[in-house]
Amino acid sequence: MILSHETAFARSVALATIKPKPFSVWEVTIPIIFIFSYMKSKETREVFVQNVMFTKKMAIQAAFDILKKGQTRESVMERIRSKTREMIASVPGGIYSAEIRREQLKEIDLLIDHYSRLLNSQGNDYDSLVLNAYQTPDRLADFFERLQEAEDSVGRAAHNTLGGSADTPTLERMKAAMKKSRLKETEKIFGTRLPSQNAE
Repeated sequence: MILSHETAFARSVALATIKPKPFSVWEVTIPIIFIFSYMKSKETREVFVQNVMFTKKMAIQAAFDILKKGQTRESVMERIRSKTREMIASVPGGIYSAEIRREQLKEIDLLIDHYSRLLNSQGNDYDSLVLNAYQTPDRLADFFERLQEAEDSVGRAAHNTLGGSADTPTLERMKAAMKKSRLKETEKIFGTRLPSQNAE
């Protein structure tokens, strides 16, 4: 349920973010969150989804391994550190940098706490898992704010790495789409209305 929800969320953000234009096939192999000038067509939206899911998938697996397989937090983080360290050397052109990796590790650490909370929760669907895990809309909104800050840090690292190749307007559209979607999600789960400025 958690993985399905995150994938659907990433697809909704992709639809709101990516404008159709040509892209290079090799971009499919780049395992970072965003933003290349090549990423524009319908097919690119699926690449975008996989990039958004890069940190989420690792964090979901880590939380599962900690809670269901008895692995330690340090052991799963070391596995993630090792995997991402290898990718710095394997991704061509220096596109995946140590700076991006460092900020992604912080995001993953935050996400592990979130997914662990959901995995420890009770519910027959995703909304009820979140409702029981966070109890109030303010608590969920606080998590989303901290997640947005972590994602923004990854975005700045990607921008610093890519320089002129970074597609800043796409990044800004992505941030706005994520904020709007998370606000709507919180309101739907808790049946409440939150201040609209949170989505700006």
